[in-house]
Amino acid sequence: MDVPYRQIRAAFTDDAITVYQAYDPAIATPAVAAQRFVAPFKRERMTWIKPSFLWMMYRCGYATKAGQTRVLAIDITREGFEWALERSCPSHPGDGEDHEAWKERLRESPVRIQWDPERDPHHNPLPHRSIQVGLSGEAVARYLDQWIVSITDLTDRVRDIRQALRDGRDVTDMLPVERPYPLRPELARIAGETARSGAKPA
Repeated sequence: MDVPYRQIRAAFTDDAITVYQAYDPAIATPAVAAQRFVAPFKRERMTWIKPSFLWMMYRCGYATKAGQTRVLAIDITREGFEWALERSCPSHPGDGEDHEAWKERLRESPVRIQWDPERDPHHNPLPHRSIQVGLSGEAVARYLDQWIVSITDLTDRVRDIRQALRDGRDVTDMLPVERPYPLRPELARIAGETARSGAKPA
């Protein structure tokens, strides 16, 4: 499949998009029970949401890394997700971008965007990239208090996938179905999406 170099792919409905996070049980258990993040979650810290399930699996080692042993699927409103993209700044300046202008934009933005190589089920890097969205300040408050629709614990499913991989089985049917997420052109430009395979932004 010819996948653009930078493209948001996610599981989504008309109203919500699924993002993933991994925590230890002290944060995950009360979050699932309350269907919102509560103490000891610290809203003062930046929190990163990831629409790519396999990138989350790479990051948390299929729920085996310290502090990331519970994997959560968080459905948030598409309106909230797009609010975040609209107010985002890349974590690193683009090629040819004025460094001081980027630093000022970074200081003022409550949202950071980072594009990292997508991964296959075995953590091998793929030639296209997936987005991570870092929320801070006002964006965290909106995420916690307005955007979350539901929180689902996927840890058992994640462990089943990990075991299937260790057994040498095909896990394709065990993975969430992720599709290109539709963005209006201006929002795609802000997020840094590219239209073609291998086309890196200037």
